[in-house]
Amino acid sequence: MGELTTWLRWAWRQLTSMRVAIFLLLTLAVAATPGSVFPQRSAEPERVQAYLVEHPTLGPLLDKAGFFSVYSSPWFSAVYILLFISLIGCIVPRTRDLVRALRRPPVRVPSRLLRFPVSREFAHPARVAHSDDDAPTRLDDTSARDHFAADLDALAERARGRYRVTRTAEGVSAERGYLKEAGNLAFHIGLVFVLISFAWGQLATYRGQAIVVEGRGFANALVDYDSFQSGAWFDDADLAPFSFTLEHFSSSFAPSGRPESFVAEVRVREDGPDGAIIERPAAITPNHPLVAADAAITLSGNGYAPLVRVTDADGALAFEGTVPFIPEDATYTSAGVIKVPDVSAGLDQLGFTGVFMPTAGWQDGAFVSAHPELLDPLLVLDLWRGDLALDDGVPRNAYELQTEQLEQVRDTEGAPVSLQLHPGESVDLPDGLGHLEFVSLERFASFDVRHDPSLTALLVSTLLSVGGMCLSLFLPRRRLFARALVRDGVPVLQVAALARGDDGGLAPELDWWCEALEAASAT
Repeated sequence: MGELTTWLRWAWRQLTSMRVAIFLLLTLAVAATPGSVFPQRSAEPERVQAYLVEHPTLGPLLDKAGFFSVYSSPWFSAVYILLFISLIGCIVPRTRDLVRALRRPPVRVPSRLLRFPVSREFAHPARVAHSDDDAPTRLDDTSARDHFAADLDALAERARGRYRVTRTAEGVSAERGYLKEAGNLAFHIGLVFVLISFAWGQLATYRGQAIVVEGRGFANALVDYDSFQSGAWFDDADLAPFSFTLEHFSSSFAPSGRPESFVAEVRVREDGPDGAIIERPAAITPNHPLVAADAAITLSGNGYAPLVRVTDADGALAFEGTVPFIPEDATYTSAGVIKVPDVSAGLDQLGFTGVFMPTAGWQDGAFVSAHPELLDPLLVLDLWRGDLALDDGVPRNAYELQTEQLEQVRDTEGAPVSLQLHPGESVDLPDGLGHLEFVSLERFASFDVRHDPSLTALLVSTLLSVGGMCLSLFLPRRRLFARALVRDGVPVLQVAALARGDDGGLAPELDWWCEALEAASAT
């Protein structure tokens, strides 16, 4: 039992040492790296599934190891908790030692000050410096103190503005630099609160993405999000009530296609302090998010949304709406899907996949856009028929077409049917499947909505940590001493300075302190 206690004490001392805390901090940074390399299931479940399909051998191994859920994996949590314990174990005893040191007076004046690296000696009445190798011999120190009483008082008074000073019968002892240790503690305390804030943010935050077409609105409700992630402590009822309408979206591009500006003009509605609805206009740009009900709304993307109309073989309206096509490159070559489930009884459901190009072009055997501006817009679609699998109870991505139960429509030569339409054009679908019309073209914007209650605490704790580190790095820890004694029958005054570690400003500091002797001799 005694041996086990010894080992436990040793392990605790190692865990709470500064070098282990730094090692764990670096380990945590390395452990977080896979979260930026591999897609995370909480944020991008579709990409995780695609990775597993594309890497049938490596993917399952990475999944079991937690590489797709890094921040909730056991090994990341273990490093996180160990770092937290290590920091607490460093802070508590050092705080206790600092408080004890502040309660104690400065240390007693050493007897042989000329052994210090930076020292001076003054004789009475003429102050002549002696070599540091001269060893003082005490004959009658009391008479020396009487000779130098005014000088010692002057030294004590000069040091009081910067140092904690004790004036005793032996001489003067002054200390400074406790703020350096306090800064070191503030740095570690700040790190602890950074960890707490980060954990709180992961548990209580929510983040969602939504695509909004011009003229339409968004409400902060789960049904309006295209994707949504939240922490374990988040409840759906915590969604703050607000909404906005995308009134206009504008963008500009250089002739080379380089983007110059994106502006989403919205009208926001949220609850006011008295419960009344407040409505206000706002502009959202990539670098200037909108804040509504403590949620940050960021403009994360934009594109074009063709307005299409589909009628079935009987002329009945089967589908009409704007369909966002998601840009895939810098020139806005955009991919999209149109699903037509509402067809006449007994007929196959229809699905369209294809691309939209603001400026149609042809490159390497494929349609591409040559410029992001609307110079020659073209919509190119492939046609599928069958069951869209919308009623099987499995959630489906609105921007993907499940083709397992669909058949691609082909022409008489067996080639896939390709429908090409400019705005305002229409075409009859083959095999009497109906009629497709490209009515008009609208813009859409994609928004990222995030609420993180820990951001303020994270900012404050980070500033505390950085401020504490600056104090710890740039404030010196110094001690000044002065003693009057008799050497070879002559009263002398010895002064010395001591620093913790290298301190290039120690000698100038001692010179500054000794200026009090000149002032004392002049009076």
